[in-house]
Amino acid sequence: MRTDFTPEMVGCCVWGHIWSSWRRGPGARAALKAAGFGTWTRHQLQPRGSSKRSGPPRDQPFPGLLRLEDLSREELVDVLRAAVVDQKGPLVTVNKPQGLPVTGKPGDLTLLSVLPELSQSLGLGERELQVVRAPGKDCSGLVLLSSCPQTVSSIQKFFTHSRRVQRPTATYCAITDGIPATSEGKIQAALKLEHIDGVDLVVPVKPPSRKDILEGVKRTVSHFRVMATGSGCALVQLQPLTVFPSQLQVHMILQLCPVLGDHTYSARVSTVLGQRFLLPAERTKPQKQVLDEALVRCLRLTPSQAAQLPLHLHLHCLLLPGPRPQDTPIELLAPLPPYFSRTLQCLGLHQR
Repeated sequence: MRTDFTPEMVGCCVWGHIWSSWRRGPGARAALKAAGFGTWTRHQLQPRGSSKRSGPPRDQPFPGLLRLEDLSREELVDVLRAAVVDQKGPLVTVNKPQGLPVTGKPGDLTLLSVLPELSQSLGLGERELQVVRAPGKDCSGLVLLSSCPQTVSSIQKFFTHSRRVQRPTATYCAITDGIPATSEGKIQAALKLEHIDGVDLVVPVKPPSRKDILEGVKRTVSHFRVMATGSGCALVQLQPLTVFPSQLQVHMILQLCPVLGDHTYSARVSTVLGQRFLLPAERTKPQKQVLDEALVRCLRLTPSQAAQLPLHLHLHCLLLPGPRPQDTPIELLAPLPPYFSRTLQCLGLHQR
C-alpha cells in the first residue's frame, strides 16, 4: 500500500494539483532507450532543454564534466539553474553534474551552500529549497528539492515505506569494467564504514554477527540487470533497496565488475592469468583505476586521461507517488551526461 498524500499532509501545496501540472511528454525516453533503458511507468517528465546528440565528441574526452574548482558561487547557481529538469509548485528537480558534493565543510562550494541563491534565482522568494533526495558527490543524476517542509517529510515517508516493502524507487545506470556473470540478480552484502589510513571507506563484513550489527554494520541489498554489453564492458541498471554510502560501487566490486571511473574501490579487484579475484578490502588502498590498454584505446583516451575518468554512475530515474494511492507512480527522468553518452558510443555497447 502506497503512502497517501492528502492536502493536509502536504501542507504548503495540494499534491494532486502539483502532479496534474507536470508535463508528461516523451522526455528522455528515446535517449535512454537508445542506451538500453526502457521505462516502467506511464508518467514521464520532459527535461528542460534536452536535445539529441549525434556522434561522440572527438575533441573532448569528458564533455560536459563540471570543473568545480573553476566556478564561483554565482556561476554554480547558473549551472544548477540550467540543469533544472522541471519545476512545479514547491518541487524542483535538477540533473546534478558529476563531482558536485551535496554537503561539505563550512566554506566549501556545495549544493547545499548555494540553495539560498538557487531558490531566489528560481523565484521562490523566502521559501528556501531543501534536499529531498540526491546522489553522492561522484555520481551524476536526479536531485529532488522542495521548498515545503511538509512535502519533504511526506515524500521521505514514501521512500521509507518503499524500502520497508522492498520496492525500489531509484534506478541508476552504470558502465562497468567487466561483465557480470549473470544477466540479472540480487546483490546482498553486510557493509560498514571504516577509517583506514585517514580515509573513510566502505568494507564488506562476512558474515556479520549481532555485535557487528550493533556497531554500525548494515545489511544492504541491490538489484542489478545487464542491459547491454560491448568491448568487455557492460551497461548495468542498478536499483538499491537499502541506503548506505558507496553501496552500488561496492556491490559492483563484489561482482568483480568495478564501475568505470571508480578510483576509490576498483583496486580491490585484481587479475592473474585473466582471472579476476577480490583483494582484502581492509588492506587495499584507494588508487587510480587501472584499465586494460585495449579498453583505453577503445575509449579514445590517453593513459593520463584514463586516470581522470569520471565515475560512470548516474541516477536517471526516481519514482514518486501519484496524486491518489491507486495511481501509477510518477517517473522523473534525467538524461545521461554527455561524457557518459560518449563512453557508450566509444564502447559500441549493444543490447543482449
